[in-house]
Amino acid sequence: MFDDATLLITGGTGSFGHAFVEGVLGKFNPKKLIIFSRDEMKQWNMAKLYGEDPRVRFFIGDVRDRDRVYRAMAGVDYVVHAAATKIVPTAEYNPFEAVKTNINGAMNVIDAAIDRGVKSVVALSTDKASSPVNLYGATKLASDKMFVAAHAYSGAHETRFSVVRYGNVMGSRGSVIPLFLEKAKAGKPLPITEKTMTRFMISLDEGVGLVETAFSSGHGGEIFVKKIPSMGIMDIAEAVDPGGKRDIIGQRPGEKIHEQMIGPEDSASTWEFEDHFRIVSPLVPASNTHFNEIGGTRVPEGFSYTSDQNSDWMSIDQLRDWLIDNTKKMLKI
Repeated sequence: MFDDATLLITGGTGSFGHAFVEGVLGKFNPKKLIIFSRDEMKQWNMAKLYGEDPRVRFFIGDVRDRDRVYRAMAGVDYVVHAAATKIVPTAEYNPFEAVKTNINGAMNVIDAAIDRGVKSVVALSTDKASSPVNLYGATKLASDKMFVAAHAYSGAHETRFSVVRYGNVMGSRGSVIPLFLEKAKAGKPLPITEKTMTRFMISLDEGVGLVETAFSSGHGGEIFVKKIPSMGIMDIAEAVDPGGKRDIIGQRPGEKIHEQMIGPEDSASTWEFEDHFRIVSPLVPASNTHFNEIGGTRVPEGFSYTSDQNSDWMSIDQLRDWLIDNTKKMLKI
């Protein structure tokens, strides 16, 4: 799919970017893979991993800078939009900055992709965009709606836009597992916001796989939601630090007790597939015949997909096995 193609990933020095670049280079032979981000030190560190590979290029820039985004997309075939202000408390206390990156930046990516003739764009979203209760989620909901609507907005240019949405990425920078590992290593209690809290669990490789699915089989104007297991926060803590001390600190500003990736208001436009769901915008109606042909079925009216009502759960032992296999790799990024 990506052989002899030019790809660009915004926010490419983050945890997802590392996994995406490794996955693409391992399975395909792209002409060029452009890492677009604003942090020169992260780019310098990442370049040490791929500096000898002529296919990997590094481009300093910010999605807020419209002209720079246009320059970066010259000759690009596929775009993954991963850049975002995503830490919930950071967005709550710096709302103007979150809007500039997550909404204005999304607009710049959309316009540049259309005008530069990009074939397909996949934007990364979050469970927090479904029925948002915090600013981060609200900005990502706005971003999701723009990318879905952009599929129609592109008109005769025929750039295809899709969104992928998933929950807690295990081991990603700034997430709960690295935090717990750091506290446990220092002999400190693990901070628990609320004992009954649940979270969806997805690996970086699964996240990359969902992006590839969106590129390869997306009809355009869809939100892809991966089917993944849930886990209680107390079980996550037990897997990381068996029998250790816990410190109940209460909810952070704008934090949900349970994650939601599909709300009942989206049930009328949601289709279920073997390993994922697709939410289709009414602005970009897809034919029932098309989705039936590729194995989709409509979900029941009022359907929702939440971490506390999930039918698939990850056990403590399963997370421990994952930690054994991934801790060293996780600490590198």
